[in-house]
Amino acid sequence: MNAYIIGFVVPLVIYLFKNAKSRKRRGLPADVAGDPGFAVRNHRVTSPMISAWEGVTTLVELFERACREHHHRLLLGTRELISREIETSSDGRSFEKLHLGEYKWITYGTVFESVTSFASGLAKLGHVREERAAIFAETREEWFIALQACFRRNVTVVTIYASLGEEALCHSLNETEVATVICGRKELKSLVNIAGQLDSVKRVICIDNDVPSDASSAQHRWTITSFSDVEKLGRENPIEADLPLSADVAVIMYTSGSTGLPKGVMMTHGNILATVSAVMTIVPNLGPKDVYLAYLPMAHILELIAENLIASVGGCIGYGTPLTLTDTSNKVKKGTKGDASALSPTVMAAVPAILDRVRDGVFKKVNAKGGLSKQLFDLAYTRRLKAINGSWFGAWGLEKFLWNFLVFKKIQAILGGRIRFILCGGAPLSGDTQRFINICLGAPIGQGYGLTETCAGGSFSDFDDTSVGRVGPPIPCSYIKLIDWPEGGYSTTDSPMPRGEIVIGGPNITLGYFKNEEKTRESYKVDERGIRWFYTGDVGRFHADGCLEIIDRKKDIVKLQHGEYVSLGKVEAAILGSPFVDNIMLYADSFQSYCVALVAVSRPALEEWASKQGIAYSDISELCGKEEAVKEVHASLVKEAKKARLEKFEIPAKIKLLSDPWTPETGLVTAALKIKRDIIRKTFQEELSKLYGK
Repeated sequence: MNAYIIGFVVPLVIYLFKNAKSRKRRGLPADVAGDPGFAVRNHRVTSPMISAWEGVTTLVELFERACREHHHRLLLGTRELISREIETSSDGRSFEKLHLGEYKWITYGTVFESVTSFASGLAKLGHVREERAAIFAETREEWFIALQACFRRNVTVVTIYASLGEEALCHSLNETEVATVICGRKELKSLVNIAGQLDSVKRVICIDNDVPSDASSAQHRWTITSFSDVEKLGRENPIEADLPLSADVAVIMYTSGSTGLPKGVMMTHGNILATVSAVMTIVPNLGPKDVYLAYLPMAHILELIAENLIASVGGCIGYGTPLTLTDTSNKVKKGTKGDASALSPTVMAAVPAILDRVRDGVFKKVNAKGGLSKQLFDLAYTRRLKAINGSWFGAWGLEKFLWNFLVFKKIQAILGGRIRFILCGGAPLSGDTQRFINICLGAPIGQGYGLTETCAGGSFSDFDDTSVGRVGPPIPCSYIKLIDWPEGGYSTTDSPMPRGEIVIGGPNITLGYFKNEEKTRESYKVDERGIRWFYTGDVGRFHADGCLEIIDRKKDIVKLQHGEYVSLGKVEAAILGSPFVDNIMLYADSFQSYCVALVAVSRPALEEWASKQGIAYSDISELCGKEEAVKEVHASLVKEAKKARLEKFEIPAKIKLLSDPWTPETGLVTAALKIKRDIIRKTFQEELSKLYGK
């Protein structure tokens, strides 16, 4: 009898406890100045947080403090390259495969010595504080060291995506009058190609020792030095640090350029410190035991914040790449370990596209196995989903442990088996993927909302909030205010929730756009209390518990022939959930009464469907042209659209299937995997015209 009582009481207590948490006020009304609206703050603070560490006002002070406290702990790790091989597929295409070894680590103390040496070496080369330095490289330990070294000389760092095209690269370097470029061997080739167009570059520091012969100083107007030689020069000629103030510009970060040439956002030390401090208070028990897998571009604000955060609490950072992330990643030699398996991280940052691929890969394997394995997985997933959704009839306690052991342990091993928290940002995360992470990886996922202009700060979901589709309350350094947008039909007096354009204020709001006063005046305002605000152009609504939900985008609105307004981004986010879609761009012609879409297909999903249907084809391109495939994918999009309750005029009436993936290398998406709408439109103008019967 006691067992029956326990079986009833324990789930009931858990259920009541979860319901109590769901009623928790995570954001509270805030009294703010500026434009009238509905303002909310984080429940943890009464005013925006500036620094979580007493006496720390800059990133230099934060890093020094961490190195003193954790001198002998491990900080940065990089995998040893054992071999590099070229494999040829059956269709004749060649692929590079890497065999990577274990991580080689350096301590906080050793990193600090490298930072001080590189800072001294930079000064000895002739770089003065009034000049700017650019870091143009893939994410790696030298990126972190160079960043911290520049900060010690109060040198403003211009961050540039390694995948940036030559036109945008030239624009970024010339606009900021960069004097020193720190880059890898691969990026140096791009630099050489535009050498004749660069106005101010005097020095190039190559992270890799094997400098290409065509990059030599004799052929160009710059001097070229290896990273290790700069460190050596600094060790032999130490120079006192030239420390910055909180208001000094630490970084000019170029946006990924989804709408034309990128804009440089000016971030002070105080701006970045505010976001690092705020996130530190939200992530539970972050500390020296944590291991972080760094693979996103450090030129993206999410990654820059994450690495500075982990270093501030004594954790360690292991470097990887998106193409070597898991054992089955494209560049990993078969039978060897991916970065996650080798590192076993506890914390990761991710963009939704990465998590979607992990989810799709798992479901594909499960479906391919079929039989008892699939039935067991489906049962385990359903039981855990009920529990996460709050039902006390779901799998809790011993049953949860059992399912983890029997089913989900192998899935958790994909990312090393120790993940306890994932920070997600950069784009909306689908509810299905969020639930997949919660169930299969057994980890909470903090979904954030922020922009480069707000130093990634805005809102962030609490670790114990299992709801989907929301991005949490304002983080402790920010206010979030909704203001009326009458043209879009959104008002802060709307029922049942206030709605409006999202405006973010606080110490994390950046100074504006470099050499672009007009754009700065358009998007930034300072209120009568001195709080700086950024007008995001996104539209949101606040739930009763103070959590934000993104529902629309002002700039992606198109008016159709009969007067209906279509929000391109909102529709794309809704129908991206189709298993056949790897990426999608909705297009609306104002002289037409309907929308169309370009769909970059998920090749595995489409090929699996074709196999089941017995459809013959010679390659994926031919399959994408078949009428049956177009109909099936379109039906899937309509299904997702109806689930999201889209209006009929918002659903694409015609679609074109594209066989090639959209990657940063193709120039169709940014390094942060956001679509470049104008470039895609120009690239596929003929296809779009045909969809409209032109």
